[in-house]
Amino acid sequence: MSAHPYNPPCGGLPPQTALMTGRAVFTEAYAVIPKGVMSDIVTSVLPFWEGTRAWMLSRPLSGFSETFAQYLMEVAPGGGSARPEPDPQAEGVLFVVAGTPTLTLDGREQALRAGSYAYLAPGAAWSLRNAGDEAARFHWIRKAYERVPGLDAPDSFLRHESEIEPAGMPGTEGAWATTRFVASDDVRHDMHVNIVTLRPGASIPFEETHVMEHGLFVLEGKAVYRLNRDWVEVEAGDFMWLRAFCPQACYAGGPGLFRYLLYKDVNRHAALSPRGAAR
Repeated sequence: MSAHPYNPPCGGLPPQTALMTGRAVFTEAYAVIPKGVMSDIVTSVLPFWEGTRAWMLSRPLSGFSETFAQYLMEVAPGGGSARPEPDPQAEGVLFVVAGTPTLTLDGREQALRAGSYAYLAPGAAWSLRNAGDEAARFHWIRKAYERVPGLDAPDSFLRHESEIEPAGMPGTEGAWATTRFVASDDVRHDMHVNIVTLRPGASIPFEETHVMEHGLFVLEGKAVYRLNRDWVEVEAGDFMWLRAFCPQACYAGGPGLFRYLLYKDVNRHAALSPRGAAR
């Protein structure tokens, strides 16, 4: 069993007596999708996935965040897909938060559990089934891989969070640390999906303002997050979606750890023409 919780259950529908006012917000620079928004009626079904529903947390939007899509997938016992990825140019990351799905990757079956991380190389042959007795829930992050002439694409791989020692940020004595599944200087990779952990009272002590787009799903704990001009409270189960250059910082609120799954695009030049445009 994993030593960490990864997010509370989602689904269901609030009663008619509930107030509709919540914490959801979409601005020109960021969006916050609270856990309470992830009800039954906002799910999607996907082609060639059986017994499966998805909360689509992000998708490329012109003028906002353009590099990635992130789904929270829920696969019922017996469900799954033999044809999961429709785009041959897509790479992906699966991060399991509940259940025990079985991933078949390049012909080899792999048993997954909460905390399992699978990198799916562009064009990888993979499928997924849930042979367990409970629903399997996992994040699926998809990105069109940006190839570079003379540079090989990375290979698929599978790791578990427990196998990786978090790297502390300099000067923080481990109060702010990152679990990195890919080496930062491996330029074959054009995206990183990491886990960031802050101890109670720790902070990101300046407003980061940078070219990377972000998806942040809170796995554990709570914090107050600086997003552009606003401070917002977030907790386990919430999702934050940031466009490039959105200022960001945070304070971890305690009483336990504050942890989130972080996507960012990395290691590529800025495109000087629209993505996909003919040259």
